[in-house]
Amino acid sequence: MVFSRFFHFAGVNLSRRVLLRITSSSSPSSSLESIPWIHKASTLKVYKSFHAPSVETQVSTDDVSHDAERICKVLTKFTDSNVETLLNEASVKLSPALVEEVLKKLSNAGFLALSVFKWAENQKGFKHTTASYNALIESLGKIKQFKLIWCLVDDMKQKKLLSRDTFALISRRYARARKVKEAITAFHKMEEYGFKMESSDFNRMLDTLSKSRNVGDAQKVFDKIKKKRFEPDIKSYTILLEGWGQELNLLRVNEVYGEMKDEGFEPDVVTYGIIINAHCKAKKYDEAVRFFNEMEQRNCKPSPHIFCSLINGLGSERKLNKALEFFERSKSSGFPLEAPTYNALVGAYCWSQRMEDAFKTVEEMRLKGVGPNARTYDIILHHLTRKQRTKEAYEVYKKMSCEPTVGTYEIMVRMFCNEERLDMAIKIWDEMKGKGVLPGMHMFSSLITALCHENKLDEACEYFNEMLDVGIRPPGQMFSRLKQTLLDEGRKDKVVELAVKMDRLRKTQLVG
Repeated sequence: MVFSRFFHFAGVNLSRRVLLRITSSSSPSSSLESIPWIHKASTLKVYKSFHAPSVETQVSTDDVSHDAERICKVLTKFTDSNVETLLNEASVKLSPALVEEVLKKLSNAGFLALSVFKWAENQKGFKHTTASYNALIESLGKIKQFKLIWCLVDDMKQKKLLSRDTFALISRRYARARKVKEAITAFHKMEEYGFKMESSDFNRMLDTLSKSRNVGDAQKVFDKIKKKRFEPDIKSYTILLEGWGQELNLLRVNEVYGEMKDEGFEPDVVTYGIIINAHCKAKKYDEAVRFFNEMEQRNCKPSPHIFCSLINGLGSERKLNKALEFFERSKSSGFPLEAPTYNALVGAYCWSQRMEDAFKTVEEMRLKGVGPNARTYDIILHHLTRKQRTKEAYEVYKKMSCEPTVGTYEIMVRMFCNEERLDMAIKIWDEMKGKGVLPGMHMFSSLITALCHENKLDEACEYFNEMLDVGIRPPGQMFSRLKQTLLDEGRKDKVVELAVKMDRLRKTQLVG
């Protein structure tokens, strides 16, 4: 049988089912050389059993987090070295929880995630879990490697690891790639793999389409199949309400709201929260407050999320007094104050340029033990950079009492790039990678564009190549800028080289 044949690859016998090869649409004979770091797996210290409950209890959350961070730090050294060699240097104890955590951290680096997955799979005694497969699928979906994803689904089915969540993940990645038909088909494929679609699955399909800016398609699906293949419930309607709210289409919000009530569904706190948030985003604050008053009259207790929406919305319009009023009402609502509510207040103060009050709120958060968190600092940094208060922003960054996120680093790198302080932008970049945090597309774009502006083309090309090597597709505008700058300097050969490499990334499909 063809599928039972074995191939000898890099010193390891692999079945055709698990062999990964590269096939380019422009070159059917492409080989694994396109990704030189998928090589044979090396030995690593592993637990004797990876599925025994006793083993799972040996791996604490802190240990997993620490080891995952260490592995990601090692992987940031990836250039021409093969990943397996780098991973061996980490000398960590391998476990399913660790692999899952690493794959999540590599969510924006699909090729690296794939290499880690294959490396772990080849370690003696190791077996992937549903969670690690799903984490890889999420990562590969971001670089549109759908052929490989369906091969992984087949593999999961054979190993009895397939779950409903897997199809939801795939559908979401299709939807975000604007492949609406494929997103819907992905859900229906559940039945081909032995699952019966339930109302919860239809709701997840609506949610996937709505949250990927395809609420119009979600509405069409809803109208087509309601009361035929499934009975809508209140969640079905709230999903559509949220989708239309994200589009700031209050007319459709009101239409869906009216239909929901006509069908006998009474609005609950979730419904009101979505409607109030939609009106706040559309800057219809009087209407938002009207719905707030209506829910109170109906003895529907507002949630912390609703207070956050109103504080955020009113604060962003510099209606600080009204925002403060709702903050005080949230304090007396009976719910304990949480970081998101405080963060909304911090944002309100920032919009009104009352930074001292924002910092006092941060101190209050610290005293009450509810933060501050990275989001708190991101809000402050965002407003300081808007006002070009670079020095103050950097001081806030240095004094953060929690670990920065990739979003924090992005704010700082972009700020220094805009200020033409490339030395500082690269310093922040190196700090980030030193902590095992991998940059995303927008960070690469900011830095490469700034390097082009400074005519530092060798460095720009170096970061561009790094971006391609981890599987991130460059935005067209950024590549056009780099290409034009290179052409202006008479470096046509370099443009051709980068274009070929980028085209290979775009066309390359990893298949099982």
